[in-house]
Amino acid sequence: MLATQERLRENGNTIVVWHKAAEPEHCNGECDWHPIACSDTDGIAAPGPLKDVPLSLDEPGQRWCTDCRALTAT
Repeated sequence: MLATQERLRENGNTIVVWHKAAEPEHCNGECDWHPIACSDTDGIAAPGPLKDVPLSLDEPGQRWCTDCRALTAT
């Protein structure tokens, strides 16, 4: 699934939280901002290009946004 990343600090570590891209067709790989599926108003600033991220993500230090992941189940 095409996703954009958010970097967060948790317990002194940086983790990557993946968000489902709300409008992937508008990404040219040089975007300043990506809208995310779990919010009508929020997005990720300076995210870089979208990435195809598996729903069964098992990379250390990475996880799906809980709300974005739930949207894929419907």
